[in-house]
Order: sequence, then C-alpha cells, then structure tokens
Amino acid sequence: MTLIDAATLAAQLAEPHPPTVLDVRWRLGGPPGRDAYRAGHVPGAVFVDLDAELCGPPGAGGRHPLPDPDALQRVLRAAGVRAGHPVVAYDDGDGQAASRLWWTLRWAGHDDVRVLDGGFAAWTAQDRPVTDEEVTPPAGDIEVRPGGLPVVDAAGAVALADAGVLLDARVAPRYRGETEPVDPVAGHVPGAVNLPVGELSGPDGRLKPVADLAAAFSAAGVDSDRPVGAYCGSGVTAARTVLALHAAGRTDAALYVGSWSNWVADPDRPVATGENT
Repeated sequence: MTLIDAATLAAQLAEPHPPTVLDVRWRLGGPPGRDAYRAGHVPGAVFVDLDAELCGPPGAGGRHPLPDPDALQRVLRAAGVRAGHPVVAYDDGDGQAASRLWWTLRWAGHDDVRVLDGGFAAWTAQDRPVTDEEVTPPAGDIEVRPGGLPVVDAAGAVALADAGVLLDARVAPRYRGETEPVDPVAGHVPGAVNLPVGELSGPDGRLKPVADLAAAFSAAGVDSDRPVGAYCGSGVTAARTVLALHAAGRTDAALYVGSWSNWVADPDRPVATGENT
C-alpha cells in the first residue's frame, strides 16, 4: 500500500472515520513547511516537521538520521496517529518528504500508510477544499516498533553494492562528482548505480505507472535474484525510490538512511566519481 489519489482521499475524508492526514511539506534549505501549512492545507491535516520531529539530530549519522523511537512515538501520538488506523501523508508535490514520512511510519511498524499522489498540488488542482485552521487532534496511541522496513548502514551499503544493487537517487552531476551543493565531498559510494529519483515520476510529481517503474529499475540492474537498496544525500530523496520499489513489487528494498552525508563523515571511506564506478 503506497499511494492514494486526491479524489479517493476526498471521499474518505467525508466518511465517519476518516484517515489521519499528515502535512509534511518541506524543502531543503527552507522556507519552513509550517508556514505553507498555516497558509492553507487539506482540512483536518496536522503538520509534522521532517527536520525537527521525524529525524534525529544531524551529525556523523547523517543530516537526517533515524529518530529516537520514544521521541518519534511522542510526535506521532501528538499528531493523532492511532494503531491500526490509516494515515495519509502529503507534501508540496514531488513526493520526497511524504515518502520519507511513509517510510518512517512503515519502519516504525505502522503498515496502513499512503502518500497522496501529486501532493498538495494535486489536491488544489482539483479545487478541493483548503483551510488555514490549525488542527489539534485527539492524542493517538501508536506504539513505535522499529524494524518494520530494512535499514542499512555504511557497511551494509558496501555489501549491497557488492552482492546486489545500490541505487543512488541523486541527480547525475552529484553522482558523478561534478558538483556537491550540500555535503563536503563530491562523488558516490563505489559500485552504486545512478537512478535519479526524478526519473520515477512524471512532470506533475505523480509516480509513474508500475510497468514504467519496473522498466527503469530493470535498466538499472535490479532483478528478483539480488537484494536492492537506495541512498541519496541524507535519506529523504531515496525514501521516494524505496516507495517506488515497493510499488513495483520490491517490498524488501532497504534504505541507507545516513546516505552520502553519513558516508563522507568518515574520511577513510572510498569515494568514486564518474559514470557507474
């Protein structure tokens, strides 16, 4: 279960027991997503902050490391997330932040979660209702149980690149080491294969059809016989790749949460540049 469209979400919100809707609009470097939420959001949606609430403090573990389970549980309960009750996550429209929230909830043991395909842009494009009323939901009762989705660290990323397929979800110039706007070192994990996350969605931000996703993954060397995982700069963009892998049937796909920001924190780790090296 990965996606929901705007029409289906609107119908579910009109039902007696609607899903919990979480607004996780976020952009690297800002502006703050909470400002966009306050300006207008899906009725009933609760804002959660990707940087401050869904990830641990940045450091050697990366810019968006795994959150402390107890802290995450408090955040999710405050947002109204209940055990066994469906959750819908949305962002501005590219699906990256919402996919990281989807991944985090799945990792935390909450299976019934979907991403609004096309995000808030898809909602407003259909003239769906928008409100600026902030929501204080009844407290949820979710119990965070880490381990619902596979995670790899730097050593696991090396093993994936060796025995399976490690997908680098960043744009090609960053992968090749030609530019690095965020982290101190440019390049990629040796053996990783570049598949920019933008190639998995259409211009409207909606995920491509399953057949197109399967073809893109196959062209990158993904097959049913080898393990697969993904990384990016800090584990946000690559969560979108993992969601797409799930949609294409690879529910065993791992996320290197620390990603490149963790990899380059150790100067002894090798760095590759150029095409698929």
